[in-house]
Amino acid sequence: MPEMHVRLRWPDGRTDRVYSPSLVLAEYLEEGASYPLDEFGRRSRVALTEASERVRAKYGFPCSRAAASLAGIEARLAGFADGAGGEVVVEAVER
Repeated sequence: MPEMHVRLRWPDGRTDRVYSPSLVLAEYLEEGASYPLDEFGRRSRVALTEASERVRAKYGFPCSRAAASLAGIEARLAGFADGAGGEVVVEAVER
């Protein structure tokens, strides 16, 4: 399966590089786009779940790295739960 990463910039200026086991993440997150935190979370959940299911369909088990990517995103999002808002910027899509 083709892998990919996306480079993100969070509202606090921190950056992350997130792994996906398939190119499906690029169908949900556009390079250069900014997403409100809740929208980014929704898109990430759907995309990484779909990516993991593609691995399951091919190999018979879900992708633990996709689950780890989603867990990392969820942890970051929880850090912004104070309602301050902000956006996540997709700085790069690396295929």
